[in-house]
Amino acid sequence: MAIATATFAGGCFWCIEAAFNAVHGVHSAISGYTGGDTQSPTYQDICTGLSGHAEAVQIQFDDTQISYQTLLTLFFSLHDATQLNRQGHDIGSQYRSAIFYHTPQQKSQAEAFIQSLCDAHVYQESIKTTVVELTSFYPAEDYHQGYYLKNQNQGYCAMVVTPKFLKFKQKYHDQLKA
Repeated sequence: MAIATATFAGGCFWCIEAAFNAVHGVHSAISGYTGGDTQSPTYQDICTGLSGHAEAVQIQFDDTQISYQTLLTLFFSLHDATQLNRQGHDIGSQYRSAIFYHTPQQKSQAEAFIQSLCDAHVYQESIKTTVVELTSFYPAEDYHQGYYLKNQNQGYCAMVVTPKFLKFKQKYHDQLKA
């Protein structure tokens, strides 16, 4: 077994985390903050939009069971990569689309993946996803971990996360944990 790490930001981390935690080969997906300058940020710091950090998910995965390339495919299916500093009604740089690479190989794979999406004209708008080296990752507060699965009836979860999560599960059912 070879454990590797990937870090993605694509809007509210509740949906991204829930989806990746359901994928075969993923050992854990942790909600957190990255990409900014504020040391040890809190959710309140992130909500101001002034911390520079994005809501992100850090994924520990077995790269003998699932490839980084597959993770990229899943990531791009979970959010709208053409929106700048937002996802739907969640607005601000904390909701930006970004891939935080851990290795030079991840950087080149992410850049090539985005280029392939552009070449194939998958989106009508230009892709806004940035590819940035990970410098630090701060796990979010405990109540954010597994939030969606514990709070599916909460308003935001029911209206925003559930439809995305159900669509994800239907499309990728063969890649999900039993």
